[in-house]
Amino acid sequence: MHHRNIVMTNQNKYIHRDVSWLSFNYRVLQEAKDLSVPLLERLKFLAIYSSNLDEFFRVRVANHRGLARADKATRKTLDFNPEDILKEILTLANQHQIEFSHIFEKTIVSELKKHNIQLVSRKNLTKEQIEFIDTYFNENMLPFVQPVVLLGKKIKPFLNDGALYLALHLLSKEDTNPTPEYALVKIPSDHMSRFLELPSRSTTVKQIIMLDDAVRHSVRLIFPGYDIQDSFSIKLTRDAELYIDDEYKGDLIAKIKKSVSKRSTGIASRMVYDRTMPKHFLEYLMYVFDLEKLDLLPEGRYHNNSDFFKFPDFGMHGIKDQKLLPVGIEELEESESVFEKIAEKDYMIHVPYHNYEAVIKFFEDAAFDPEVTHIKVIQYRVAKVSRIMLALKNAVKNGKQVSTFIEVKARFDEEANLKWGEELEKAGVTVHYSMPGYKVHSKLALVRRLENGKPNLFTYLSTGNFHEDTAKIYSDFGLFTSDKRITSEVARVFTFLETKQRPQQEFIHLGIGLFNLKEKFIALIRREIDNAKSGKNASMILKMNSIQDKEMIDLLYEASQAGVKIKLIIRGICCIIPGIKGLSENIEGISIVDRYLEHARVFVFHNNGQEEVYLSSADWMVRNLHFRVETLFPVYDPDISKNIITCMNIQLNDNVKARMLDEKQENKYKKNTSDIAVRSQVETYYYIKRKEESKHLMDKINKP
Repeated sequence: MHHRNIVMTNQNKYIHRDVSWLSFNYRVLQEAKDLSVPLLERLKFLAIYSSNLDEFFRVRVANHRGLARADKATRKTLDFNPEDILKEILTLANQHQIEFSHIFEKTIVSELKKHNIQLVSRKNLTKEQIEFIDTYFNENMLPFVQPVVLLGKKIKPFLNDGALYLALHLLSKEDTNPTPEYALVKIPSDHMSRFLELPSRSTTVKQIIMLDDAVRHSVRLIFPGYDIQDSFSIKLTRDAELYIDDEYKGDLIAKIKKSVSKRSTGIASRMVYDRTMPKHFLEYLMYVFDLEKLDLLPEGRYHNNSDFFKFPDFGMHGIKDQKLLPVGIEELEESESVFEKIAEKDYMIHVPYHNYEAVIKFFEDAAFDPEVTHIKVIQYRVAKVSRIMLALKNAVKNGKQVSTFIEVKARFDEEANLKWGEELEKAGVTVHYSMPGYKVHSKLALVRRLENGKPNLFTYLSTGNFHEDTAKIYSDFGLFTSDKRITSEVARVFTFLETKQRPQQEFIHLGIGLFNLKEKFIALIRREIDNAKSGKNASMILKMNSIQDKEMIDLLYEASQAGVKIKLIIRGICCIIPGIKGLSENIEGISIVDRYLEHARVFVFHNNGQEEVYLSSADWMVRNLHFRVETLFPVYDPDISKNIITCMNIQLNDNVKARMLDEKQENKYKKNTSDIAVRSQVETYYYIKRKEESKHLMDKINKP
């Protein structure tokens, strides 16, 4: 994947964040064409790629379109030209879409066939299948297809945001010299499966037709007076950014509810269309929907490819990932009370390699333990069915004081979070909602428990959300501790969120967004720079989802020039450029995209041989470091520190799924210079498994 020079800004020191994001999404696309990935998992990566791109257009591209139309004064404050970036984004997205179509049509469809799953085209339908589709259309689809003949700008139909439509080119049968007419019908994928299984003469071969093609085939039934010349699928998506006026007056929750309801009726931010659509047809649709060239994104024959998440597997487990069963933390899961165990020592959980059960038990034990008086938790994203939420309700029934802070500005989860908030309030939980002007992105829980009549605090700090579902696919670290240095400061964070009063005492052990987070990061890097300048060994391992903040990037460039060895593991946006002579030759960067989503933020500082390990909820994006309540927390337990450093070294040695991050953004796979293939996620799983099993064995041996 090649880029032109426009991707660089500010003397070629940074890559534009959105161009870098497209480079990340291309890494997802690479997984779809990696022949070592099981076939249905490759289809899933096509779905992830599409889902990512949809959100990117609904949010980021909408933002650039707004900037491109802004007044001169606003545009003067930018260090890039929004039109140039917009063109670059569309060029790259278009290149990727062509590759996407090629992967699906030329590779995946033919491989499915080898496994006796056939995607049938309209041309190859049997008589029996034609009857089946027409009957299915009349009985199931007819109420939802909403046919409308387009009459230029006289009738401007409202298209549902992100829904699929078939645009038809018609000629009247009655006219001797008919003029072209155009119509739209909806492909009702929001009401029925996108993949329609057809009756087949073979008992072994499964035959599927895409719902789009079934509509294409039967649409003649609702336009009997016309010859259908051609049909092409389209969809419109709308601007999804929430323009919340974050001032301190007014009801923020009411505003969010209003914004969420408006989201699907925003202005069209793009039209996705079949790239084989002829020019006259495309121009007509642009005219009808008031679209400009920059609003267009050509794709293949099918859109909303995130539906591939639901592609039927017909029970064929051989074409899916082999399951890696999560490892239990038996010391916690089988204990009478997790709190008695945590009082003795700290525990680390590394999902999805570890089972999430220990976190759930933390809340369930708190709900029923007669000595527990208070439970506090921050919710950013929550599972639809949540045992944690049930535990909070049970805790109230059992006389505990339960308070939760709910961030209702969690993009695309606003509605779900409001619903949880209302439900918890009904159950008697004290619910605190978003802070105006800031997002609360910390992942913290706190439990107060009486021990011999004296209160003791227990906390769980994490890099990921309290979400039982994502814990199965997101890779995150969590820490259980009763260390007073940490628990007292976590308690202070909750007091701040509940009262909105700034704490009198400073945070010393934790880095907290809006207080000392960025300063703490800067101090840790400066210490490495000072050590390097004094001739000592100095190094850092920095693992994040994204790095964009220019102040932090400049500091890393300064550290590199001072001789600090920096290893980056960045999953997504990476605006820093490793390996440039005179600027960043001491910086190396990799990105790992594999079966689990790398979500943990880990920071390891050499500290002249006394290594320090920190975990965090925060990436180095401007928004995380300046406009969010985030948490950076130290790992004081030496064994846990060692484990985390081992996990980081496993990732740095990955030579199967690691891509090199560099100026060219070609996403080349890291070369295998050893005699063994290291796939870090699989290696990490077995490392965790061996550790837990040996612990279990030692416990058995040591039991009297």
